[in-house]
Amino acid sequence: MSSAYTHLTGHRGHLAEARAALDDVRRALGRSGLAVSLAWHDIVARYRGSILGPLWITLSMAAMVAGIGLLYAQLFRLSLAEYVPFLALGIVIWGMISTTIVESCDTFTHAAGMLRQTSLPLLIFPVRTVLRNLINLAHHVVIVVVVLALFTPWREIDLAAALLGLALVVVNLVWVTTVVGIVAARFRDIPQIVAAVVQFAMFMTPVFWRPEAIPERHLVLTLNPFHYMIAAVRRPLLGEPGEPGAYAILAALALAGWALAFGLYVITRRRIVHYL
Repeated sequence: MSSAYTHLTGHRGHLAEARAALDDVRRALGRSGLAVSLAWHDIVARYRGSILGPLWITLSMAAMVAGIGLLYAQLFRLSLAEYVPFLALGIVIWGMISTTIVESCDTFTHAAGMLRQTSLPLLIFPVRTVLRNLINLAHHVVIVVVVLALFTPWREIDLAAALLGLALVVVNLVWVTTVVGIVAARFRDIPQIVAAVVQFAMFMTPVFWRPEAIPERHLVLTLNPFHYMIAAVRRPLLGEPGEPGAYAILAALALAGWALAFGLYVITRRRIVHYL
């Protein structure tokens, strides 16, 4: 075995691996423009040849909001003015979160060819996955703008708080994408498990139903990180009081999650290419 190969793949001690991982983080931050370019290329490649591109998803999501909003408002005798904005924001935000987590399973496997041929920092690719879904979210903003313009007085909207909530959601999604991407690269049945968990979580999270419908401090809400993610963005846009402790919980979750992600990355960074 050559000395070069040993240098690239051999274990040099935990402290050395941690330093190398930190260097990867710095390199990834320095190449953030590349992550944006890769994410944009993914969008262009996915919808090449399509007439409306990602707007097809926006139209289908708008149809879902209109259909479910009208139906549920009638079934449960809810006010359209209150329920439709709540539903629209829930579907749009949950769509971004759930799609990011599901697609995170392919974060490294879809980049296998690039990873084998280049020395790019691996953390670029989780950022790429999250940015790709943020670009898709930007297409869906039209739904939010139309619904809020029709039903919510603009003076009640706290845009700054909503953007802070979105930033915390993104920070958490990057570490989730990193962890899931590494595990899915090692165990190829993880995507099916993740898809099932995300589908189950959708029904346990107040996307379609209001959290006030169940008792306060219920475990479905208290222990559900997706509840805080959606509430941190949705409630300010609806002009409602913020979810108690949502920002602090998301910040704490980000710190704990990044500690987990970094530890896992230190252990596996030299093995990920071999998993592929």
